[in-house]
Amino acid sequence: MQEDRKIRISLPSKGRLGEKSKELLAKVGFKVYKPNPRQYMATIPRFPNVEIIFQRPTDIVYSVRDGSVDFGITGRDIFLEKKGENGDILELHQKLGFGKCSLNMIVPQEWEDVNSLADLSIMEASLKRELKIASKFPNLTTQFLKQNSGIQFRIIQAEGTLEISPTVGYADLIMDIVSTGTTLRDNHLKILGGGEILKAQACLIANKARLKENEDVREIAVQLLEVLSAYLRAEDRLAIFANIRGDSPESVASKIFEQDVIGGLQGPTISQVITRDDENWFAVHLIVAKSELHEAIREIRAVGGSGVVVSDVNYIFEEEPEELTAMLKALE
Repeated sequence: MQEDRKIRISLPSKGRLGEKSKELLAKVGFKVYKPNPRQYMATIPRFPNVEIIFQRPTDIVYSVRDGSVDFGITGRDIFLEKKGENGDILELHQKLGFGKCSLNMIVPQEWEDVNSLADLSIMEASLKRELKIASKFPNLTTQFLKQNSGIQFRIIQAEGTLEISPTVGYADLIMDIVSTGTTLRDNHLKILGGGEILKAQACLIANKARLKENEDVREIAVQLLEVLSAYLRAEDRLAIFANIRGDSPESVASKIFEQDVIGGLQGPTISQVITRDDENWFAVHLIVAKSELHEAIREIRAVGGSGVVVSDVNYIFEEEPEELTAMLKALE
């Protein structure tokens, strides 16, 4: 491995995971420049010492693990399956907000008496042999079943389309990724209750040794985690500005704290409004979840608020994001 090479970030080469990865990086100031869509390398003009590599999601994990790539964005399900046991990879951020899916145990619909993980013993007894399970995730599947089931099983590692496996007799059941469930229904399959291994989405990973040994790599990690964490924290939040009548900032704050939604992050920011008459008005700045906007407006009106203005929030920076704290601790 060349020590004088540029810092490398590997992204998925195709599909929605790849497009969303580039979109997210652009939104946080790491815009990828790729003039030729057929090229497998690109740049980030803002960071001349960084280059982008495009790979399959599985290969991203291998490349980060062996240190030929410093950072990667891939599916967390793939990372957990392929990361190895030596601790060569640090997971810097678990939830990048896209590529969401779940890994589930799936059985034929004709297994009418098998609806939960515990029911698999029924089929094991009926077949009088170990159950054959087709999966692209043999490590996660084996670990899950050993911890949560007493059945005897054999993993058949497979790639490509797994849904046909029970029909052709290649396997009795499958462990696979589920997004919408439409493909399962079309192939007369059903999700087994209690058979969900994990919910996953895209994650950011890095080579631990490169982080420890190379100051430039570590600095890019710090910048990435600062802006990613701030952006993702703000993504589902709104800023609300409102005028509220009151005798003092303290009295306005007291009324606000009696409500369920409008308390803000640490509390509301309150300042006096200079009016033309003798009424006491205070300007209040609040941060609320997007899903709670309607309730927030109702509560603001309930405490005497008006003139409400709502706007998006681009970033919310903390003293130090927990992801950055965790990385620095892991490098000690």
